[in-house]
Amino acid sequence: MGDSLNHTASDRLRQALRPDFTRTLLARRIAAGVLVVLAAAIALRPDPAGRRTEVAVSARDLQPGASLSADDVRLEQRPTATLPDGAHTALATVVGATLAGPVRRGEILTDARVLSPRMAGLTTGPQSRIVPLHLNDAAVPDLIRSGDVVDVIGAPEADTQARPRLLAGDAVVVLVSPAGKGPGAGGDRVVMVALPATAAHALAAATLVQAVTLTIH
Repeated sequence: MGDSLNHTASDRLRQALRPDFTRTLLARRIAAGVLVVLAAAIALRPDPAGRRTEVAVSARDLQPGASLSADDVRLEQRPTATLPDGAHTALATVVGATLAGPVRRGEILTDARVLSPRMAGLTTGPQSRIVPLHLNDAAVPDLIRSGDVVDVIGAPEADTQARPRLLAGDAVVVLVSPAGKGPGAGGDRVVMVALPATAAHALAAATLVQAVTLTIH
């Protein structure tokens, strides 16, 4: 009986000293979970220095194509750590600019929201240009919006027998001006597209003597 007791005691001792892989795996999972929670808390915690920066924000809901006035924008202080890249920090850089897309009240205005050389560069590269187009088909502007990729098709207006041809491919729409009011106002709408500089120059020249329309990707 003594041998049996000694055997049982030794078995218990070996079991106690042997690593319990189930417990070890559970402990690792708990530790990993704690680390994830800590990382999230660090990422979401306020800037310890409490730094804030004045940025331009919209004072009301705004439509694409709007020319920003002093009443449309205001400066607000926002936590520096949360600011998007390209945020405008002075009203002088946005007042008078044209919006490239719709903006909600209180939204921070960035370089991707207003028409500028920077906007063109963000769209099609650093050597890009923006070309304004008056389309032959007044209904097309209702079908496209900023960010659409289009091809520009043209034909000489004076030559009714001329075959339409591709003037520019893979242009990116950066602005569709809002519809005007009254009969015939649809023909006054402008579609602005971004292209690499060489293609943009060729397209701008072609539109002087050709009627153009778009095909949408």
